[in-house]
Amino acid sequence: MMAWGLLIVRVVVGLLFVGHGAQKLFGWFGGYGPKGTGGWMDSIGIKPGVAMAVMAGLMELIGGALFAAGLFTPVAAVLITLTMLGAIVKVHGKNGLWVTANGYEYPLVLIAVVVGIALTGAGAISLDALLQ
Repeated sequence: MMAWGLLIVRVVVGLLFVGHGAQKLFGWFGGYGPKGTGGWMDSIGIKPGVAMAVMAGLMELIGGALFAAGLFTPVAAVLITLTMLGAIVKVHGKNGLWVTANGYEYPLVLIAVVVGIALTGAGAISLDALLQ
């Protein structure tokens, strides 16, 4: 049952990150694409905005896909963690912990999930398990 539980967590979290990356890179799923996201990033001091939007989008898309597949799971966790740390430092940290005040609660939970799975392993139903 543990393998199935890890699979569910990996797939849901990973595919949601793929979606966030696609929002930044392609404007899919209600996103603003590199130009729109980059303009917002410029406005909060993340420069150059478009390049940083593309970098964040690639990290989310690639990290999410790897995490969902359970492939190179520690690498996926690093990519996702870096984007979430950026979100905490540049957007949510100043608002305190709780998500109700746009705080860093949710990005912190996501970091805990991906790091926890990276440390325990992706599980028997993963590409990492096939490569061992």
